[in-house]
Amino acid sequence: MIDAKEAISEKAVLIGVITQLQDETKSEEYLDELEFLTSTAGGIAVKRFVQKMERPNPKTFLGAGKLEDVRAYIHSNNIGTAIFDDELSPAQLRNIEKILDCKILDRTNLILDIFAQRAQTSSAKTQVELAQHEYLLPRLTRLWTHLDKQKGGIGMRGPGETEIETDRRIIRDKITLLKKRLKTIDKQMAVQRKNRGKMVRVALVGYTNVGKSTLMNVISKSEVFAENKLFATLDTTVRKVVIKNIPFLMTDTVGFIRKLPTQLVESFKSTLDEVREADLLLHVVDISHPNFEDHIASVNTILDDINCVDKPTVMVFNKIDAYQYETIDEDDLETEKSKEHYTLQDWQKTWMNKDDVEAIFISALNKQNLDDFKDKTYEEVKKIHIQRFPYNDFLYYEYKEE
Repeated sequence: MIDAKEAISEKAVLIGVITQLQDETKSEEYLDELEFLTSTAGGIAVKRFVQKMERPNPKTFLGAGKLEDVRAYIHSNNIGTAIFDDELSPAQLRNIEKILDCKILDRTNLILDIFAQRAQTSSAKTQVELAQHEYLLPRLTRLWTHLDKQKGGIGMRGPGETEIETDRRIIRDKITLLKKRLKTIDKQMAVQRKNRGKMVRVALVGYTNVGKSTLMNVISKSEVFAENKLFATLDTTVRKVVIKNIPFLMTDTVGFIRKLPTQLVESFKSTLDEVREADLLLHVVDISHPNFEDHIASVNTILDDINCVDKPTVMVFNKIDAYQYETIDEDDLETEKSKEHYTLQDWQKTWMNKDDVEAIFISALNKQNLDDFKDKTYEEVKKIHIQRFPYNDFLYYEYKEE
């Protein structure tokens, strides 16, 4: 693995497109996220290139003129890496590599690389390795002729880059082996879940870097690793939590992201089983992020993919201490009030106030409104607990916390 100091100095250019499906604002937002991903992986984004087109070029992603601009900048500034915001096809990778003559990564490869850095347990390492091999398999032809350019760094961790490893048959055998290993791990995890008995299970879900692990630490009084980086949590953590007189299990899960690689959703199914088997979901949202509603939609899409979108859910709007909004001067009669001008009170009067939406506003870091959060969680867990243990119903009404 490349030295951390060397990785941090790895300079990269970011490349995106503006299309019919992705306007300028959306493209800018995705590139902001891509820059955060690059930083998390240990790189520095020095410049962005964006082209407006109907759809990405099937051969080279960008047009010939824009690609030449990128090539000139890379060569004149000694840049070693170009990172594309969308997943590139094997043909696009080969064609772009010939033109730019540098290391080419796409969003999928970058996310896989971060996962490879973050994986700690045998389960997570196996799942990441499987996803990397499945990503690598159709792109082997690129590696045959460019082995001299593999210098390590971002996108190069995980499965090796030697000639023997790039043989298709060996990669397929490796994938088969990893899938068998995952089946064994799945059985072990299933036994662990079974051994937890009938305790109510609560899972923290949400976009990456919204504060799930910080909330977990505050509520369970444990020391789950938390950091202001994407995918700080990769390994599922389960802790026993007691609120008032009800014990339950709380699970901290891997964060989701837009354009999440399909290989990861597939290989992390055993991790997502914790979400599937949960009785209650706490959907944590970073309300200080300007596009938090898009994040909610992305998480709900993935929950829908794993058939969990209909589970009882509490929306937990976190980071209220960091929330900012634009103000309108009293004498300003032209500016119309939009979502950018909403206060937290305004947001609470929108869809968040509907009867079918359970919502709470907190700051896990500053411990604001945590009592309200505990009360809401307690009430939701109690509903499930009463159904599961109907003869204990009288206990809840007798208990009063000092």
